Amino acid sequence: MALIMRRAALRGFVGAVPTVLGLEAGLYLWALFAAAGLAAMVAASEAAFIVLRVIGAGFLIYLGVKAWRTAWQSRKLGSVQEPTEDLLSNPKRGWWKPFGEGALVMLANPKAAVFMIAFYPQFVPADRPLFATTALLALLQVAVEIVLYLGLAAVVGRAGAWFRRPVIRRRLEAVSGTVLIALGLRVAAATR
Repeated sequence: MALIMRRAALRGFVGAVPTVLGLEAGLYLWALFAAAGLAAMVAASEAAFIVLRVIGAGFLIYLGVKAWRTAWQSRKLGSVQEPTEDLLSNPKRGWWKPFGEGALVMLANPKAAVFMIAFYPQFVPADRPLFATTALLALLQVAVEIVLYLGLAAVVGRAGAWFRRPVIRRRLEAVSGTVLIALGLRVAAATR
């Protein structure tokens, strides 16, 4: 949510779409991994769980520090660089970078693997194929979440001009950086 809201506030609705799709692509992959048994191996393996936890925490902290750095630099300069620089200068990079961030945040989240293992099996009837049924259920979940998150991005994006004012943007960067670092620390300290 923090990633989506930050992206929508600073880049508008269009800028948030790839982040939402990246997060949901990562979630869908975890569902497929759960159906294939890979997520169960991650949940059962202490080492794999720790590796994912460290990677996930590190990436969230990296994103948070990056936001703090932007806020700090803009304080020195008195303004914040225009939010459309990477979208306008290189549209392909402008789309793939937030998509990749969203996917990596979800794939590096060991709690997503554990959730998928705990959630989906109870909805798969014994006489149905596990992989196909899980894939279909996950597709439904992803579709619902995409609609909800894009709705949130649209609402936040409508207030984008206000969020992009230099003082507000600097504060938003600092707050979102703090939230992302706190989430990273929480993931780092998480146990099964």
